[in-house]
Amino acid sequence: THRNYQPVLQKLAPRSLHGLAHITGGGLVDNLPRVLPKGCDAVIDTKSWRVPPIFELIASHGRVDRGEMYQVFNMGIGMVAIVPAATAREVARQLKGQIIGRIEAGRCVTRLIF
Repeated sequence: THRNYQPVLQKLAPRSLHGLAHITGGGLVDNLPRVLPKGCDAVIDTKSWRVPPIFELIASHGRVDRGEMYQVFNMGIGMVAIVPAATAREVARQLKGQIIGRIEAGRCVTRLIF
């Protein structure tokens, strides 16, 4: 299923949205750095959402390493909005989404917390 986020995003003040990443091939690991400013990492808590069973099936039957799964597949996360921490809860509510991580100083990579 593909969702159209445009109507909801239009409600957000332009200053509330710092980045938007469509998580496709390359998963969270490769797609998030494309929208990160220099010197920032995306720190993702992989336990903050329920991974759809299809990905667990692929991992177990295909003997695919957990880290590789997050680099190849979206693991159930289709879109990531990067917003100020102060507005994150409200934005998540408006988008009917959830907070899956944070932005920290770093080397412009995605760090996964398992």
